[in-house]
Amino acid sequence: MSSMHTDNPQTANAWPRLVADIGGTNARFALETAPQQIEQAEVLPCNDYDTVVDAIREYLKRVGNPKIAHAGIAIANPILGDWVQMTNHHWAFSIETTRQALGFETLVFLNDFTAQALAITCTAEKDLVQIGGTEPKENAPKAVIGPGTGLGVSGLIPSNAGWVALAGEGGHVSFPPFDDAEVLIWQYAKQKFGHVSAERFLSGAGLSLIYEALAAKEGVTPATLTPAQISESALGGSSPLCRLTLDIFCAMLGTVASNLALTLGASGGVYLCGGIIPRFIDYFKQSPFRSRFENKGRFDAYLAAIPVYVVLSEFPGLTGAAVALENHLQNHAPSRFADGMSADFGKTAQDKTE
Repeated sequence: MSSMHTDNPQTANAWPRLVADIGGTNARFALETAPQQIEQAEVLPCNDYDTVVDAIREYLKRVGNPKIAHAGIAIANPILGDWVQMTNHHWAFSIETTRQALGFETLVFLNDFTAQALAITCTAEKDLVQIGGTEPKENAPKAVIGPGTGLGVSGLIPSNAGWVALAGEGGHVSFPPFDDAEVLIWQYAKQKFGHVSAERFLSGAGLSLIYEALAAKEGVTPATLTPAQISESALGGSSPLCRLTLDIFCAMLGTVASNLALTLGASGGVYLCGGIIPRFIDYFKQSPFRSRFENKGRFDAYLAAIPVYVVLSEFPGLTGAAVALENHLQNHAPSRFADGMSADFGKTAQDKTE
């Protein structure tokens, strides 16, 4: 996470605040009118605007140009300092220059999946669907993973300052095949790409890659299907190959999610975000995911106790951006410095390394 701000105690609690979630295709903007009250959300196509400043100004114009002092923006990009060069879009900008151009007092940018992890801390129970396990342990690490356009990976670690969101690139770890079928799929991907990451399979494009590899294995010409069409054909019973594709996809997700749970000691639960799983939630409950998640030899019982939740929140990126912005404002409030508390109180792990 990276942030730019000026100290003005008179506007520390100014509302509304601007929150946003920017991807490579679309940017979603909204106003936070009170703590976690997200209103007037709109989606703007990124290609319609030359710069991020243009897009923000257009959104603010649409909602009546309210006075904004503080803004928090999640973006599908690593945040390593002041300069942001989007990897899947042409926007490139300085955070400080953007803040000045818009006249904001505070502008916080963070990785979009770190924002999704932060959103878990205030997700309502109605927006969580439990897939196996028992009750989560209090004050224990939580694992967060989400297949979508890519594979997002994060974690929430408890501390005296609240939950610390881990910012990393865990979707790009090497994929571990579990059985002979997955070895063959892995070999197919390796021939195409060299290194085979978890994201190669656990994403929308990954679903298509698994289908393609299985078709090659069976010696048949694969139909030209989108990931959504593969899922529809699998659930509708019209294609055994599509059903096998979906089964293997869910089993692979079980492997990678359980590896993350073991790495973090995530007895506080595993949270599945992203746009793919909610599309077939009823199937997913009975899919190979949970049995594969628990299949870890001597640690079967350990994993069997860990609950897994599918997150159904409507705007997790916006919610997480709002949490990050509030944390930043609290940490930089003048009263905290007067009390001699550290300026990095409650920051994410990535903040503290910058």
